[in-house]
Amino acid sequence: MSAREPIRIVLAEDQAMVRGALAALLGLEPDLQVLEACADGGAGWRAVQAHSPDLLVTDIEMPGLTGLELAEKVRAAGLATRVVIVTTFARAGYLRRALDAGVRGYLLKDAPAEQLAEALRQVHRGGRAIDPQLALAAWDEVDPLSERERQVLRLAGEGSKSADIAEQLGLSQGTVRNYLSEAIGKLGAENRIEAYRLARQRGWL
Repeated sequence: MSAREPIRIVLAEDQAMVRGALAALLGLEPDLQVLEACADGGAGWRAVQAHSPDLLVTDIEMPGLTGLELAEKVRAAGLATRVVIVTTFARAGYLRRALDAGVRGYLLKDAPAEQLAEALRQVHRGGRAIDPQLALAAWDEVDPLSERERQVLRLAGEGSKSADIAEQLGLSQGTVRNYLSEAIGKLGAENRIEAYRLARQRGWL
């Protein structure tokens, strides 16, 4: 890429005001170009497929697909697009999962605009851009849940019955109950609802 060509960006953010502000701020930088600003994860994934951007800048919690799920899709598809998460969730658990999904940048929304722009340039150059305080905390807190326990607990916490979870994940009801029991025990919770709440607070769901 020549120095004259801008860094091409797809933005995925479900809050309209934040999405507009981010697009406007990035648009002020002469070397950054926002190709599309999407209101949910599904639209973000379609935009990535359509534009093959250099960077995908995404929130975590969004309708359709979360930012972490988007990152997983980008990695699974073998795309050159690098993923940067910009979020309000200063949770070490989220950062660990983001890094596991191949995310190259993890920044908080209260960071100065010039810091975000420089972080995007750094990621585009092949580096990483991680909020330093969050990076330190991430290695002090270990996520005890397996991926299957996480799936089952998330569905249970969202109100699904064991039979529905079993059907959705292709498991027996007994296996679903075992996963829930393991998750509840690992989190030191009284029941599945408390376990869901605790896991959400720590960024493990």
